[in-house]
Amino acid sequence: MTIIRDSAFAAPTPVDLADPGKAAIWKAAQQFEAMTLGELLKPMFETVKPQDGPFGGGAGEEAFRPMLTQEFAKSVAKGGGLGLAVPVYRQMLHIQEGKNTE
Repeated sequence: MTIIRDSAFAAPTPVDLADPGKAAIWKAAQQFEAMTLGELLKPMFETVKPQDGPFGGGAGEEAFRPMLTQEFAKSVAKGGGLGLAVPVYRQMLHIQEGKNTE
């Protein structure tokens, strides 16, 4: 069985990422995906109320929850996420190439 890999949906290769410009675009695409995931996760964590008592987080937990949610999102994005980073990366490359030819 032969697996055909469509380059439009493939993550950049190490050779691609050796180019500093492409590496920066890939990083931006991953950050975009992490930010999107953070916005999707935020409502889920807003429904969880901090516990009272000796082991509850109280106001501190509430204050740091957005940072925790963003770190969860970064972790999910780094593991493949929703697959948004690849098409965003390809589109950003396409836009950059169009500007370089003008």
